[in-house]
Amino acid sequence: MHIENAKLTLYISHSTSLKDKRQVSRSIIDKIRQKFNCSAAEVDTQDVHQTLTIGIAVVSGDYAHARQSLDTIIRFVEENADAEITKIERD
Repeated sequence: MHIENAKLTLYISHSTSLKDKRQVSRSIIDKIRQKFNCSAAEVDTQDVHQTLTIGIAVVSGDYAHARQSLDTIIRFVEENADAEITKIERD
C-alpha cells in the first residue's frame, strides 16, 4: 500500500469573510471528492479569510499510480479553483 499526500495553500483574493471562503472551500473540496477517489479536507488556516489550506491523500497499491493521481488532482485544483495556489507541500 502506498500513500501520497499534499497540502495546498490557496489565496482567495475576493474573499472578505469566512462565508466567502467557505463557499470556495466547499466547492473545490466537493469537486475533488466527486472526480477523484481520494480524501480532501480543509486542514489549516480556518480563521483566515483569504487563505485556504487543503490536505489531500491518495492511497493505491502502486506507487506510480498514487503519485500520478496526486499530480492530476493538483493540476485540477490549479485549473478549476476560484483561487490561486501559493504553496504546495508534498511528503
